[in-house]
Amino acid sequence: MSDKLKAAAPFILVTVFLDMISIGIIIPVLPKLILSFVHGSVSVAGIWTGVFGAVWGLAQFLFSPVQGGASDALGRRPVVLASNLGLSLDYLLMALAPNLIWLLVGRIISGMTAASISTAYAYMSDVTPPDKRASVFGLMGAAFGVGFIIGPGLGGVLGGIDPRLPFYAASALSLINFAYGLFVLPESLPKDKRKPFSFRAANPLGAIKFLARSAQVLRLSGMYLLMMFAQSVFPTTMVLYADYRFGWGPTQVGFMLLAVGVLSAIVQGGLTGRIVKLLGERRAMLLGLICGAVAFIGYALAPSWPIFVAFLPIGALWGVTTPNIQSLMSSKIDPQEQGRLQGANMSLGAMATIFAPLVFGGILAAATRAGVPVWLSGAAFGLAGLFLLIGLWLGLGVTPALKVEPAYEGDPIS
Repeated sequence: MSDKLKAAAPFILVTVFLDMISIGIIIPVLPKLILSFVHGSVSVAGIWTGVFGAVWGLAQFLFSPVQGGASDALGRRPVVLASNLGLSLDYLLMALAPNLIWLLVGRIISGMTAASISTAYAYMSDVTPPDKRASVFGLMGAAFGVGFIIGPGLGGVLGGIDPRLPFYAASALSLINFAYGLFVLPESLPKDKRKPFSFRAANPLGAIKFLARSAQVLRLSGMYLLMMFAQSVFPTTMVLYADYRFGWGPTQVGFMLLAVGVLSAIVQGGLTGRIVKLLGERRAMLLGLICGAVAFIGYALAPSWPIFVAFLPIGALWGVTTPNIQSLMSSKIDPQEQGRLQGANMSLGAMATIFAPLVFGGILAAATRAGVPVWLSGAAFGLAGLFLLIGLWLGLGVTPALKVEPAYEGDPIS
């Protein structure tokens, strides 16, 4: 790999960082904007927030395999650039949305275009030796965390001024990201290592079949699916739950998510590599799952906001899990198929976000109805903790040593 491509790795980290700011900046205000369109009913807003999350996930589920296959065939760079430009235009549409339907249309488009993160992982797989990927993926997780430090905090402040202002800011950030990549980001996948695009493979069922060809990869992908499902509880319920339980507005939620981002950056950027060196990838992955399950159960049962916040450092240690799952999976897949792997992973995450918002939004709606004890309003977090415990059970069957599979030739080229 050339020095130029190795030097491009920091550019990808910046791309992920800017992406997460643009995504995170709308988290504190999107449910509030939905709430304004349903005349202030928390229960109705909870249902609609779930619908918004589900359609976003459905769009990603359908289009992520296409984007992953396209990055293997055309290269990583054009997919990243098209994604960033599409997100910029989409956030502008959402900022101008006159009603709930137009806002929903914008959310669907954002699900279709949000591919740069999975392609960024494929890019880093291209330029990183297998034994260094867990640490590098940890740095990408840190970029996620730092993006969330700035994104939700900034979104909370801007949302306090005008609930539509964060959408304009997200549009501008995505446009900056597009311009940045256009001028400084080289291609990481040489033409002789590209894999012809297959329409048969570039669909959700083909992506699942791709993951299922190895029992170990299938187990890891099941864990990844459960983690993505559990993770959806925050964007789906946190704003409305914190308002209902603690009386928080967008600013308070934004600063809470800022604290989550700081802790995540510390864990994924500074501690993941050390924990992996001390425990190995498999044990580090299991440790993260235990910490995540404990934290989510703590969130569910917390009687006050100081106790809720006290579980955040424990929850942050969950951040060591994803880099190790990603590293173990990527070590099992041929270099020509890293884009397809990341597209399949993103499709799994999208599958979770199709159903998780409906489940968590429905639980929140039921738990906040008149006559239901207030302490049950955190039930969605308890369910998320249960999913991580199931993931932990699956993780016990993961072996620490995985060999690289040859490129898959089972799908005909279309």
